[in-house]
Amino acid sequence: MPVRPSDSSQRPSYFLISVSTRENLELCIKYGLAGFPGGESGAWTFCEIQVGDFVSFLYGARAHNLYRVGNRQAISNAERYPPWKLLTFKQTGKTYSFPFRLQLELVRTFNESLVRAEFAYVAENLLLRGGYGRTHFQADQTTLQSASEMGNLADAELEHLAMPEFSLFEARFSRSKRLIKTPEVCRFKEPILQSAIRRHLMSQTNLANLSNGLNLGGAKTDELEVLGEIAIPDGHIDLLLKKRVPLGSGIKIPIEVKTKTAQPKDVSQLRRYMDELRGECPAGILIAGDFNRRTLARAKDENVRLVRYSLLADLMKAPTFDEIYEGLQLEALV
Repeated sequence: MPVRPSDSSQRPSYFLISVSTRENLELCIKYGLAGFPGGESGAWTFCEIQVGDFVSFLYGARAHNLYRVGNRQAISNAERYPPWKLLTFKQTGKTYSFPFRLQLELVRTFNESLVRAEFAYVAENLLLRGGYGRTHFQADQTTLQSASEMGNLADAELEHLAMPEFSLFEARFSRSKRLIKTPEVCRFKEPILQSAIRRHLMSQTNLANLSNGLNLGGAKTDELEVLGEIAIPDGHIDLLLKKRVPLGSGIKIPIEVKTKTAQPKDVSQLRRYMDELRGECPAGILIAGDFNRRTLARAKDENVRLVRYSLLADLMKAPTFDEIYEGLQLEALV
């Protein structure tokens, strides 16, 4: 499967990857590998994290080591291959293997508590969720800068994992129920669209093009970063635009994403997020496939900017994430 290089205009993202057991953590550290279950959540995480991004492992409320993602692979029939045992979730009783994998390059070694102020962005997200509850958490650039100074520079080679011959697949997504065959073909859901939009807006050119059609309270796009889903007391913000390096004051712009036609209730939900962010929030952005008249009127009253998305990829077939992302277009409604 070809590796898609990161956009040279994009800064690398930083993620903390949740690990389910101590045994799995030790295997991840030993071989420099991250693996995600073969369900929709694992496929989403695999789409989120790209070559060149940075990751740490999260286990027992501690962050372990800093790695750079060197390669990404989706392995067919992963239950046949090391290093992880099959995982059964207590809530659903479903058993998963780990087909979605990242090959990592060790950069720094550390074992740090999330209680540290440097991890406050992720720790607050965990606290508001009442626990892990998902495979990964994105941290901001300030957290990455701090992690880049923790512990020590790596001075040891990772152990090589001997693997029998295997084949790869590209994860695909579809709205057609007859095509769904997890993990090879998963349902197209909001998190996949959110990830495509986040990658799109990580390009300063794309973000500037969009902001030209929106009044974002004087925010300079080259000072902003776009982050994935974050918890706040009133719910979960799909995407967040914020100042990369706040100086004196910070700008926070919540983005709500809907795959189909947005409703007035979606505007009300976004308005609650804006109120939670208070004085640092000059506007909110609602991205959807379309908007009805009532939604248009409500958005105008609530200081919500509307953006229509479209895709070149046919979701009644089974496009890859790259095909979805590369064919994404955003149109600001004036």
